[in-house]
Amino acid sequence: SRGSVIPFFMNMAKGGKLPITDKRMTRFNITLNEGVSFVIDCLSRMRGGELFIPKIPSYRILDVAKAVAPNATIEYVGIRPGEKIHEEMITETDSLNTIEFSNYYVILPAIPFWDFEEFRKESDKKPGSFCEFGFSYSSGNNSHFLSVDDLKNLISTEINA
Repeated sequence: SRGSVIPFFMNMAKGGKLPITDKRMTRFNITLNEGVSFVIDCLSRMRGGELFIPKIPSYRILDVAKAVAPNATIEYVGIRPGEKIHEEMITETDSLNTIEFSNYYVILPAIPFWDFEEFRKESDKKPGSFCEFGFSYSSGNNSHFLSVDDLKNLISTEINA
């Protein structure tokens, strides 16, 4: 990640105008503390070669703009080269080798050098289940989105931390 859009928006809001690349844009949100805790937890669960993906909320870029500067003018500037409308953490292709647990997903390694079934049963409070073919996990199809009020609270908490 290049960093959060929030400090950028806070700075731009001083001029009364926020540049938005695309009104459909979404992103995942994880705080630094949540990220560190997730990594530490995964270190105790990992067997080798797998990828852990946290279940985290998404936000809409326009909601961040409303949370940071509700009275600012929005200027649509277009998507930059390489930029995506939504972040995608699990692709449809990866879904074939993905196990869903209560708070995270695990993409299994291509070479099975440890027991995947044992891992599925023992890696969480309850056994994980294999994702169905065609499943994908992106910031756009996420079931948990932060509201404008959620974003205001998060921004306030993180700035004062």
